Amino acid sequence: MFLTPYFKKENQTVTVTPSQASDFAKVVAQDFNPIHDVGAKRFCVPGDLLFSLVLGEYGLSQNMSFTFQGMVGDGVKLQFPDSIGDAFDIHDEKDKLYLNVERQGENRNCGTQIESFIRSYVAFSGLNFIHVLVPMMKQHQVMINPARPLVIYESMSFDLTTLDFTQVTLSLVEQELVVEGKRGNVTLKFELHSGDTLVGTGVKTLVMSGLRPYEADKVQEMCDTYEGRRTSF
Repeated sequence: MFLTPYFKKENQTVTVTPSQASDFAKVVAQDFNPIHDVGAKRFCVPGDLLFSLVLGEYGLSQNMSFTFQGMVGDGVKLQFPDSIGDAFDIHDEKDKLYLNVERQGENRNCGTQIESFIRSYVAFSGLNFIHVLVPMMKQHQVMINPARPLVIYESMSFDLTTLDFTQVTLSLVEQELVVEGKRGNVTLKFELHSGDTLVGTGVKTLVMSGLRPYEADKVQEMCDTYEGRRTSF
């Protein structure tokens, strides 16, 4: 399984080191958010890695939803249930909740299919900041705090009409930002294709906090810093 380098599992306890989290973010997701760096003050494991580990453990179902309840920090021991139903949670050993998962429909555990699904989805996530969020901030004339740029992954869901595919690609079809004071609620809708065939649709939601009036030079600095991190890597 291509996820093996990015986590450690003993019985049903899963841990992710900062190095593993950082490598997944940069290598697989092309996500250069400094919050995933080794030694980051507010370090957290990418939500996309947590989502990926769930698919790797329990397979891909036709209808799935993921609601993130907390950020996974260094040293957290995640407890993956041994047996699950249509709804289950991911906690740590202290019973702190991090993720709610719901699933329905046919379920398959094909490694090739799951890898393609994960790679397509997390690559899409890695492009969100520069290619999706920045244009929306400009449109609405707001921006996140350049000193503490915080974008929180809130939820993701998808509905597949079939599981009869091996490779899948993802494309963004609709985006929306609703500004409520210093909070921005982002909704991204996407389609999933196998070749020329539409096999599903999905929705991802994010929260941007600490919004303030848009300053083009400050936003450009954030973009330059982000791209500089990508280039240096």
